[in-house]
Amino acid sequence: MPFYAHIDWTRPWYASILPASQKILATQDWRGALNQTAQAMGLRNHRDLPLQFIPQEDLPEGVAYESHISSAGKVPTRENLHDFFNALVWLSFPKIKRQLNALQAAQIAQLGIGKSRGPARDAATIFDENAAILVLEDSDVGRQLLVHLQAHEWHKALYEMAAHFGTQAQVWSFGHALMEKLVQPYKAITAHTWVVWANSEFFAMSHDAQAAWIDETVSATLHRHDLSTADYTPLPVAGIPGWNAEQTAAFYQDSTVFRAKRM
Repeated sequence: MPFYAHIDWTRPWYASILPASQKILATQDWRGALNQTAQAMGLRNHRDLPLQFIPQEDLPEGVAYESHISSAGKVPTRENLHDFFNALVWLSFPKIKRQLNALQAAQIAQLGIGKSRGPARDAATIFDENAAILVLEDSDVGRQLLVHLQAHEWHKALYEMAAHFGTQAQVWSFGHALMEKLVQPYKAITAHTWVVWANSEFFAMSHDAQAAWIDETVSATLHRHDLSTADYTPLPVAGIPGWNAEQTAAFYQDSTVFRAKRM
């Protein structure tokens, strides 16, 4: 049985990578399928080198993971869920991943590998590992929803405004560590959300068109934006409408998960 056999692909948090996964799960040679798909898509890193997924043991000794992706176009990929999800995100949002790698590699070249990553690299790592992309309609509804989320008014944002999710607000999983945790979900899992504003037409687009728009829009923003940990809004993912079957009004009163904002 392959190591990814127990992933429940019907869960809504895997919708963002589901099309990519279907290309890989059709064969037992998962790494070969990853490389064939990357080649067919013409994926390249920020130095315009072809992207390849290689065994972890092929990473040269003393070379940083992010630096090797940048300098060689080769992504060390272990046979585990963490790296498997990372590869699927590369196939699903290649422009965002390419921009994050460019930022991380530049920070390593500037600051080296030390105990502290530095603020920009730390912010990029958080995005890479634990981000969820929150697409909001650029409207009064979208702005009000964000106000509630930033104020940690969870009941208002996620219960009273639940009907707006799907048509005026969407959450797309991105971080591969987040996806790994969600294989065995628990109530306290919290994502770092990155907000993207979209017009109403976005919400009527096909899944593939939406994913391509997100990839282009977010990567362009990351290219011109000085990334900071202050850019993220925390979101307990069990509270996202449609992501849990137990979302009664009382569900959002659990202050150990849906915490009040620190003053």
